[in-house]
Amino acid sequence: MFELNRLYNMDYMEAMQEIPDGYFQLAIIDPPYGIGESGKKNATRGLLAKAQAYTPYFGQDKDAPPPEYFAELRRVSRNQIIFGANHFISRIPFDSPCWVVWDKENGATDFADCELAWTSFKSAVRIFRFRWQGMLQGDMKHREARIHPNQKPVRLYEWLLREYAKPGDRILDTHAGSASSLIACHNLGFDFLGFEIDKVYFERARQRLESVQAQMRFMDLAPQEVHDAKM
Repeated sequence: MFELNRLYNMDYMEAMQEIPDGYFQLAIIDPPYGIGESGKKNATRGLLAKAQAYTPYFGQDKDAPPPEYFAELRRVSRNQIIFGANHFISRIPFDSPCWVVWDKENGATDFADCELAWTSFKSAVRIFRFRWQGMLQGDMKHREARIHPNQKPVRLYEWLLREYAKPGDRILDTHAGSASSLIACHNLGFDFLGFEIDKVYFERARQRLESVQAQMRFMDLAPQEVHDAKM
């Protein structure tokens, strides 16, 4: 079994074979959508807004995961939140009343106004609004460096965890990408496990995650330790 609170450079299907049934209470994933997005293409597809160039990455979003992947994901996790499922719902393949809508507040650009996530929950549709328009972000004071063409904000994952996870839940992300989901888990005190198959992005995500994990947060210190740290 894998050590929790780490990111591994592994194929997601091989990794899940080592995970017991229902071990994770929640899986939050952002898999390839099968729409041809890539680090190379990202820099040329925006006509109304300049897009950032990224290193081309493994697979280049040629296809979404197969039905076997989603069956395995349901085996190892009790609930799931799956971004981009509007592109491949037939592979999941279950209806849901509870979709998450991330309003990216893109303004007058030709990038998507929002992204959708299918969930296994039975509650109503929910909207999370957070600007994610190139250099402009919903929290400019804590602006995130963009290291992956499909990167999502940590704030989005923190909101998902507050809405859909319970204290003590273990969280799985089989397509960790930039590690935003894992950082959100760390910030909110959830145990997690992440996988990323692309070696280049794995290394960048690992460094990003470990940098956050290494930071000593004042909220984790006893009162006297906080006083000593400020001296």
